[in-house]
Amino acid sequence: MIILGIDPGLRTTGFGVIQQHGSKLRYIASGTIKSGEGDLPTRLKVILDGVAEVARTYQPDYAAIEQVYVNVNPQSTLLLGQARGAAICALVSAELSVAEYSPTQVKQAVVGTGRAVKAQVQDMVARLLALPGLPGTDAADALGVAICHAHNRETLTLIRSQSERRGLAGAAAAGKRAGSAVGTGADTASHGPLAGLRMRRGRLVG
Repeated sequence: MIILGIDPGLRTTGFGVIQQHGSKLRYIASGTIKSGEGDLPTRLKVILDGVAEVARTYQPDYAAIEQVYVNVNPQSTLLLGQARGAAICALVSAELSVAEYSPTQVKQAVVGTGRAVKAQVQDMVARLLALPGLPGTDAADALGVAICHAHNRETLTLIRSQSERRGLAGAAAAGKRAGSAVGTGADTASHGPLAGLRMRRGRLVG
């Protein structure tokens, strides 16, 4: 299963591609898409086209993107949201389902604490994917998003498997109880003080 993670940004958008096989993760690729210094529509098109090209190149099965955090500067938050929207449009146009995770969720999944700093994320991403060196901050964040989605899928699969096992066990137990219950016909007691009596519709009859 190939997962594409996106760390959106108006100036630099990070991407990371990993492969998940059971609980094992393998690094495939990572990098950045730089939108340049043009006007806003032009820069958004660069992000749209860049993410679409990444999706075409690596053919992921799933995509995940980091949610926008509220910045002190409302204008910066708005611009980041537009960049994120362009990336999502590219992923949806590639017919990918897109999962969304907050920065805290990503840090929790990668480092184990939602208050981790970027250097910790870089270090843990390198460790988890057995990289020879530290990826850049934007690429590391994108790989972290992909890792977060892989862990989330693994957890959901485990929960689903356990629920199915419980359902099968419950059905078997119910079948066993039904088999031992009184049937719809007239059953006759074979021994004891009720010997010779029959049960019909919940009543003993002679």
